[in-house]
Amino acid sequence: MAAANPGTGARLRTWMKHRRQDARSPGDAVAFGRIDDRLDSPLYIGHEVITDEDRNILVISWKTRAAAPYYEASPDDPMGLVRRRTFTCDGNSIVDFTDVVFRQLVRDIAALDAPDPLLLSELDSARTGAMRDIVATIQAAQYELIRAPMDQVLVVEGGPGTGKTAVALHRVSWLLYNDGDRLGAADVLIVGPHPAFTRYVRTVLPDLGDIEVEHRDIGQLAPPVQRGRSEPPEVSRLKGDARMAGLLARAIEGRIGVPEAAERMLFDGRFVTLSGVDVATLVTACRHAGGPYATRRQLLRERLLDLARERGAPTDRARLDAVDDLVERLWPQFSTAAFLHGLLGSRARLTAAAGDEFTAGEVALLHRRGSDRLSSEVWSAADLALLDEVDDLIFGTDQRYRHIVVDEAQDLSPMQLRGIARRSATGSLTVVGDLAQSTGPWARDAWDDVLAHLPARQPQKTVALRYGYRVPRRVYDIAARLLPFAAPGVPPIRVVRDGPADPGIHRVTEAERAERAVSVAVARAAEGWFVGLICPTTCRQAVEQALAATEVVWGRGDRGELNASINLMEPQEAKGLEFDAVVVIEPEDIVAEAGYASDVQGHRMLFMALTRTTRYLDIVCVGEPLPLGVPEPKRRVEPAPFDTDQLDQLAKDVAAVVTGGAPPPLWDEVLQRAAALLERETERSRPTGRHRRD
Repeated sequence: MAAANPGTGARLRTWMKHRRQDARSPGDAVAFGRIDDRLDSPLYIGHEVITDEDRNILVISWKTRAAAPYYEASPDDPMGLVRRRTFTCDGNSIVDFTDVVFRQLVRDIAALDAPDPLLLSELDSARTGAMRDIVATIQAAQYELIRAPMDQVLVVEGGPGTGKTAVALHRVSWLLYNDGDRLGAADVLIVGPHPAFTRYVRTVLPDLGDIEVEHRDIGQLAPPVQRGRSEPPEVSRLKGDARMAGLLARAIEGRIGVPEAAERMLFDGRFVTLSGVDVATLVTACRHAGGPYATRRQLLRERLLDLARERGAPTDRARLDAVDDLVERLWPQFSTAAFLHGLLGSRARLTAAAGDEFTAGEVALLHRRGSDRLSSEVWSAADLALLDEVDDLIFGTDQRYRHIVVDEAQDLSPMQLRGIARRSATGSLTVVGDLAQSTGPWARDAWDDVLAHLPARQPQKTVALRYGYRVPRRVYDIAARLLPFAAPGVPPIRVVRDGPADPGIHRVTEAERAERAVSVAVARAAEGWFVGLICPTTCRQAVEQALAATEVVWGRGDRGELNASINLMEPQEAKGLEFDAVVVIEPEDIVAEAGYASDVQGHRMLFMALTRTTRYLDIVCVGEPLPLGVPEPKRRVEPAPFDTDQLDQLAKDVAAVVTGGAPPPLWDEVLQRAAALLERETERSRPTGRHRRD
């Protein structure tokens, strides 16, 4: 390609590449709508600009400002339009169209109160394993957020089915088109809550012509490791605390050693001695030089090489292994995973790094015995944020983004939010979530708790979407009965469609439960629907066995899979997803399992599970289909009584842990905190409600 200069040529090549990528397949409709003004000048709206051979515009892109009236015109303000026409297409053939003639409308036909038939038709179409774009059916309130200015932290909150995720993704496409002079697709990062969600939404932007946007789930910000370790909620919460950043920084600096009084190095059969004072001066200077641990280590190496040469060492780099040995002893290098593995496995290192910010009890919670081999180590979800922090401390963060979208942000810990914040080059973010669905160790009741850990360089604005388009009214009305318990401060959304059927309630015995749930899911899938089978941990094994007995293919949410037919997942794995049909198993157990931190969280988890459907909801249960009281812990099998010798041995084991892990002045505090933890566990295990034994 010829050009005036190399820079222009590069820009032209990039433009042509993106132009080819933006082009849709020949079978796609060239336009989905049309607007007519008072001068009878129609404009056709499509996914991209189309011109004729004379460069006359035939179709404009939905991202252009000229297309704004298609979304924003209303009976109160037609914006100069006489008509808005929306096409229903089969490929490039128009099979139907809907007209809105503004002069004939009255005030009670506002767009949000009476969605146009095309919107309802789109909502009634079947789900798949991937999210679709909504450019033909964007509503006015959504469009306002999509075209919001880039230079801000925009929080989009909304209940299930309000389209907040679609708004965030379409906003990215809008910004790439309208702010392309300062934002490219590679400058954008989309962060989701889990792998299945990332797979579900990652096709939207390529369908809109933006293929280089990076998608990651929150765990993928960390270096790649084997995930899946389970740990108590109190440990997960502690690891997510912002104080952990200071502990990790102190632990890394603590690995830097102190030189001996004289450092003797052997070169070609003769010794060269460096003064310990001179070496210590270099170490101190590199400590305070700024930058990642590895960068400062390299700086120390270069300065020690210069000092050694001044004292008579060879000038040939290949003969300076003795200097490298000294650097390794004073400033050891290690991988991110190796460092954290060693830290969490050492009570002494944890205690030293904890300083005055952590109690002995908290250090004990962080300490664990890891795998003997680093390659066999399995890491928890909370560990991933620590690995990301350590990786930044050791090597720095190279990739930074000019705009970041964070979905399901209400659940993220301060440490996870730190990982997002340090990747922001400009402070421009779109933050998406619903406080009524906030669960987990860091469940929030206010967005201020999230924003406190994100960049504050730009203005911050929170906007609520209050109209629900996806979840049927018959389903939402039942789920909304949980809101006074789950989120008293969050008002219900206004739902715009009824749905095809009332929720089905299937009361069964415990022995029948798994088989019935699977049979309902199989029946829905046989009708061609995309099915989510949502169960608590207590039921998962039985449901997996029942699924294995069928001939259907099914996906596992715990592996990030999304199958086009049936998908088995626990409630937290279903966050952000939508299905044509959802089968929820044993709501009482969902509430009880998620209620470890508070009663509120259990009801939020159930609210989220019930609202994953766009059509059908079935509840299969032994207990109450909609538990509105305090969550009831599962009945536990009482252990066999211990004899005196066993109790004595247990007491000795506890004493050994305490005396070996903390200095004598802290023994009383450790024992008091241990007693408090035991008392809390006793309260959790006490039978209540329908599990109480008379």
